[in-house]
Amino acid sequence: VGTENDTRVCSVSVSMSECSAIVLAAGEGKRLRPLTKHRPKPMLPAATQPILEHVFGALIEARVTDITVVVGYKRNRVQSHFGPTYRNVPLQYVTQRKQLGSGHALLAAESAVDRPLLVVNGDQLVDERIVEDVLEAHDATATLGLIRRADVARYGGVLLEEERVTEIVENPRDERGYRLNAGVYAFEPSIFDAIRAGEPRAGEHSLTDGISTLLEDGSDVRGVVSEGTWVDATYPWDLLRIADDLLAGGSSVESRVSPAASIHDAATILEPV
Repeated sequence: VGTENDTRVCSVSVSMSECSAIVLAAGEGKRLRPLTKHRPKPMLPAATQPILEHVFGALIEARVTDITVVVGYKRNRVQSHFGPTYRNVPLQYVTQRKQLGSGHALLAAESAVDRPLLVVNGDQLVDERIVEDVLEAHDATATLGLIRRADVARYGGVLLEEERVTEIVENPRDERGYRLNAGVYAFEPSIFDAIRAGEPRAGEHSLTDGISTLLEDGSDVRGVVSEGTWVDATYPWDLLRIADDLLAGGSSVESRVSPAASIHDAATILEPV
């Protein structure tokens, strides 16, 4: 978060000494059942670590210095795994009592915010490049991290005119030139009033609806297209693809077979494992 003389969210080019983030990790992940029967989607494994651990790692690599985690569904699984700190970065937990949308989840953390904020989805893999690009670009009411993706039909699509966001469309079906919403945002505190002002759909307050309210009010909403990595697990089998990508992609995930492992004579083990 900016210093007295710089009220922007911790700009990479100006000051990284105090940078705070809110991570939305309250959801279940219904399309991943039965894997989420006893744990929330952010705690599902991406190779050898929970998805949320990868998210925390990306924030810390981008020099975030404290993290507020919005928990809800099976929140004890998150809190017992991480405790009060992760890699010496303080973790504060706030609870979304009912899972009523991503905007509602962010509202649960409002009391912990009195300045510009970085917001990240805790159930999708992002690397630090997307976080850094958003922080460096933020000089508006809202800044969205975007990536290039040929097919955005399962996700949120964003239309840009130069760097300004003109429209956000969930699950777009037309052929316009959308960028994919990577779920990494920098906001001014006015986002909270915008979320409250939006009409809930199916009883839920969506964060993207709050951003659309900012657009309708004429606020400056910008997007930055990043070359960083973004991966989502929508269905259970997606976790296999994520593990394969992480292990094969030269990440820090260790690949080994323990000397104590018992391997059946008919089994063949192919690296990486």
